Amino acid sequence: LEAAEAASENAASFGITSVQDVSAGTTIGVYQELLRRGKLKTRIYGCSPLGDYKRWERTGVRYAFGDPMLRVGCLKGYADGSLGSTTAWFFSPYLDAPNTSGLPMADVTTTMKQNIIDADRAGLQVRIHAIGDRANATILDYYAEAEKADGARDRRFTIEHAQHLRMEDLKRFGGQKVVASMQPFHIIDDGRWAWKRLDPARLKGTYAFRTILDTGGVLAFGSDSPVAPWDPLYGVYAAVTRRTLDDKNPGGWIPDQKITVEETVRGYTVGSSFAEFQEKEKGLLDVGYLADFVILSDDIFKIDPVKIRDVTVLKTVVDGKIVFERK
Repeated sequence: LEAAEAASENAASFGITSVQDVSAGTTIGVYQELLRRGKLKTRIYGCSPLGDYKRWERTGVRYAFGDPMLRVGCLKGYADGSLGSTTAWFFSPYLDAPNTSGLPMADVTTTMKQNIIDADRAGLQVRIHAIGDRANATILDYYAEAEKADGARDRRFTIEHAQHLRMEDLKRFGGQKVVASMQPFHIIDDGRWAWKRLDPARLKGTYAFRTILDTGGVLAFGSDSPVAPWDPLYGVYAAVTRRTLDDKNPGGWIPDQKITVEETVRGYTVGSSFAEFQEKEKGLLDVGYLADFVILSDDIFKIDPVKIRDVTVLKTVVDGKIVFERK
């Protein structure tokens, strides 16, 4: 309880009013108790492991069940590992580890496809971690098969990370209506060394924000915390400038995939609320929407994008109440 309360307070200090906790599991009970005590300052959509779908199916709970502060009904699975550990699953070997193309998780080639179909049939939302191009292509295939098996509906399948894709697969996000849940900070981190692992052809489809948007896809931006910092302003800086942390790419790493400040902010607000079926309740400053907003030290739509990383949060408001104020 103390850790969750501290995390909620810390989120507020960064201007974060909502999170999607993709590894919530039984921590949902902790969030519920904080909510009961009036100490939860962050709206939460909590996901359980994909393998738990039968438990949720038995209860009859479907996607996005709960109130505006705490919801459940999403499931998270893993298709592969990470680029840094050479376990992200690719069609071709790594440049610096030619003996491997990465590894699919054990259930990817056994039970995952059927679990996705069954969980979807139960009305639950499925979100799968996929980083390598083969992992992404495989999950997009599984999603297509689930839709074929279960029929058309507004299911909002999501791929977490969608990090490295073949160019022909990028347009499938828009075509299949799959949400690309991505984390901009990884661009400026991975860009320092990813070129050692992947050839130029594969790098073209790396964090391909511009292509996904231009082909009708939805970007839902987040942080991947605690793997990466969860400061959304630093994420805006990353998506817009793509300047790597080592300052060796002042013009941006893979600059063709840059997007604007407005498009990036929409990814963190409208896109992320859409990803959790809440786009009619939050994500916009408009009449009838939840009163969640921040006041910043600078106008990020007018200043030099490079300076966005230095912008600070002065005040955070959740549900009309001030939950953080810089002294």
